[in-house]
Amino acid sequence: MSKKPVIAITMGDPASIGPEIAVKALLQKEIHGLCRPLVVGDAKVFEQIIDKLNLPAKVNSIHAVKDAIFEKGTVDVFDLGITDIAKLQFGKIDAMCGEASFQAVKKAIELAIAKEVDATVTGPINKKSINEAGHHFAGHTEIYAHYTGTKKYAMLLVEDHINVIHVSTHVSLRQACDLVKKERIVQVIELIVDGLKRLGKTNLKIGVAGLNPHAGDSGLFGTEDDQEILPAVQEAKRLGYDVEGPVPPDTLFAKAAMGAYGGVVAMYHDQGHIPFKLSGFKWNAEKQQMDSVKGVNITLGLPIIRTSVDHGTAFEIAGKGIASPDAMILAIESAVQLAKHKIV
Repeated sequence: MSKKPVIAITMGDPASIGPEIAVKALLQKEIHGLCRPLVVGDAKVFEQIIDKLNLPAKVNSIHAVKDAIFEKGTVDVFDLGITDIAKLQFGKIDAMCGEASFQAVKKAIELAIAKEVDATVTGPINKKSINEAGHHFAGHTEIYAHYTGTKKYAMLLVEDHINVIHVSTHVSLRQACDLVKKERIVQVIELIVDGLKRLGKTNLKIGVAGLNPHAGDSGLFGTEDDQEILPAVQEAKRLGYDVEGPVPPDTLFAKAAMGAYGGVVAMYHDQGHIPFKLSGFKWNAEKQQMDSVKGVNITLGLPIIRTSVDHGTAFEIAGKGIASPDAMILAIESAVQLAKHKIV
């Protein structure tokens, strides 16, 4: 690339750790060496968190990408001016905060579609706050799919040892079982292999999780493994993919963590998220806080690039200055890698 990519980073919920981890990430020298970062949100929110936590940064409030400075120590904020600072309370569910975080995401999508930015990175949002603001979406993934008109998409979680894609995400467990279908499983196998390639990964062997205990045990504990998952694996092999399954999920993730698979297909949200977070999240029992929260959420299948931290708003520590920016840094790095692949 002749120029470093412009990465739009959404503020997340202003009552969360989102603004804090964004500023901390942008204060890292390596981030400015990789890209030109631009925050989308409310300038006053960032001014407040910088002042409250005495962070060595200043805000450059702008209304056009061309006005960004892109210098370490300066946080360029595409200012939407939605949050009333006098009413902002850390750690509280609030429709005002939901509106601010939602509009930041919507603006980032618009900038990416208009090719004013090369990729987007999202900070943590609170789904209840967004819904109370009148925007009825289950999460970021669904917002991006709606505003880009995307029908076939999937959530990929990326960490040093485990990379997981999901057949379904934000639905009830009962509904998730009904969504385990051959066509969808083949689709996500194709998406994860393409995503791993774009991220520069070399291990493209994919392990596909079973849905039921022991992957159904030949129909003793359910029929989905034999009737939907196995035919999908066979079809993927026919298409040339290096894939194995259905593998009992209680052994699949242990094997993946040791490098047996470059990627894993999980059948539903918690089947993939729980082992993923066990690998990337490190709790300090003595300090009673997280030492590190590593993990990147990537939406595959979109016409634009979207990566995200794979943790929530952490309302309980918002405004305290102890939030780790690790996941935000990794999300930015992943967005740069994807943008580089796309541009080249």
